[in-house]
Amino acid sequence: MLKSWKLKEIVLMSLLAVVFGIVYLLFLHVGNIWAGFIGPIAYEWIFGIWFIVSIISMYIIRKPGAAVISETIAAAIEVLLGNAVGPRLILSGVIQGLGAEAVFAATRYKRFDIWILILAGVGSSVFSFAYGYLLGGFTVFSTGYVALMLGIRILSGALLAGVGGKAVADGLLATGSLRGYAISRPKKGDARA
Repeated sequence: MLKSWKLKEIVLMSLLAVVFGIVYLLFLHVGNIWAGFIGPIAYEWIFGIWFIVSIISMYIIRKPGAAVISETIAAAIEVLLGNAVGPRLILSGVIQGLGAEAVFAATRYKRFDIWILILAGVGSSVFSFAYGYLLGGFTVFSTGYVALMLGIRILSGALLAGVGGKAVADGLLATGSLRGYAISRPKKGDARA
């Protein structure tokens, strides 16, 4: 999968994954505090932050595997830093990355406009929610509550991961630090705005 990748792309993706692995762990604590006040639905509002590195990596590098690999590395970093979920969290990272990757794969890795980035955030939301539903004990909640959780997670994935991921990557691009990466060479019809 990484055969056609340049070393600088692998390094950047890994660096982003490490940074966001730390961010992910910090947001876990934010979620824990907020959940103490409003219950488990608190995590749904911020869930999109846990998908953001897959969107940023793919938007910058634009090669198959960028979403799933970066999300998996970030999850592994989070585990190494002490996330109490442990190694099972790495599987969560794989699933979240696959949700985003599926959207980019559906375009044959040719579209990277805002709507595709938003859909990638939604893809991560849906994949992760299905996984969470199976393993997270969501069946104890009412159908309406579960539907609300899913709706909020989808919104969070679309906005925090999709729109937020684009904003972060575009901000990095504006500094000139991403010259030589695919994001700096938009193709005809590729709207970055």
